[in-house]
Amino acid sequence: MAEIFELSAAADDAGTRIDKLLSTQLPDMSRSALQKLCDDGSVLVNDKPVSKNYKLKNGDAVTVNIPDPQELKAEPQDIPIEIVYEDDSLLVVNKPKGMVVHPAAGNPDGTLVNALLYHCKGRLSSINGVIRPGIVHRIDKFTSGLLMVAKTDKAHNHLAAQIKDHSFTREYNAVCVGRFAEPSGTVDEPIGRSKFDRKKMCVTYQNSKEAVTHYEVLEEFGQYSLVRFRLETGRTHQIRVHSAFIGHPVLGDDVYGKAYKGLEGQCLHAKKLGFIHPDTGRYMEFDSQLPDYFRKILDKLRKG
Repeated sequence: MAEIFELSAAADDAGTRIDKLLSTQLPDMSRSALQKLCDDGSVLVNDKPVSKNYKLKNGDAVTVNIPDPQELKAEPQDIPIEIVYEDDSLLVVNKPKGMVVHPAAGNPDGTLVNALLYHCKGRLSSINGVIRPGIVHRIDKFTSGLLMVAKTDKAHNHLAAQIKDHSFTREYNAVCVGRFAEPSGTVDEPIGRSKFDRKKMCVTYQNSKEAVTHYEVLEEFGQYSLVRFRLETGRTHQIRVHSAFIGHPVLGDDVYGKAYKGLEGQCLHAKKLGFIHPDTGRYMEFDSQLPDYFRKILDKLRKG
């Protein structure tokens, strides 16, 4: 059933575009999605459809009809993926830079999940639903590296519990802007969604969750540093947000820092992954080599 949202414009809202007001009232929806609702005639002011640039008047009665979301269904696709380890319960994948983990509105196919469904013949855990089968944790599109995938619900629950109690090893290498004042340290700052841009995360003390990131500088060259990050928690964009917060954004991160010529997205690689196997109880750890794009960046920076 479609959801109906109603509000009355106050004096302070007079002159405000309706799409802007709705983006503050419905923070879980993107502004573009709200604008589409206006285009579709699903936003009414005083019982009449309005355009996305309608400017509110004091006392306007606003009704938003939010249709039921269309459920995406991930389909198997024969896409080559690098399997680092696999058994009957789980597998570890080395995700390339630029590959999206699971389907979404802007990326309906060609994702890691599409490839996994083909490779595993559909035998993946069902806990995260039909769009994210097997996905225990995720890494961003432009972050490369190791990712854990569960084939069974038992394995999924066991691995998710390890992430929750911080016994799951996740180490990343990144090139960061600037030279660090200390060779190592910890960023212990909560992370939540930005109230100014709902697509971004930020350090905030309102509606946030604990986030702890440990770092160690491995090498310095000019005004750049090669850094090892170890996650204690696993919040969305955690390394990118924390590194930017302390003044050292990840190189190429055009969301929390600046783009870098010749580099698409951030220079960040999920290098090490460690966990207790849900069936054997044995600790397993995997380490991946830095990919070509990362090594080329390092060679360039070392040469100055």
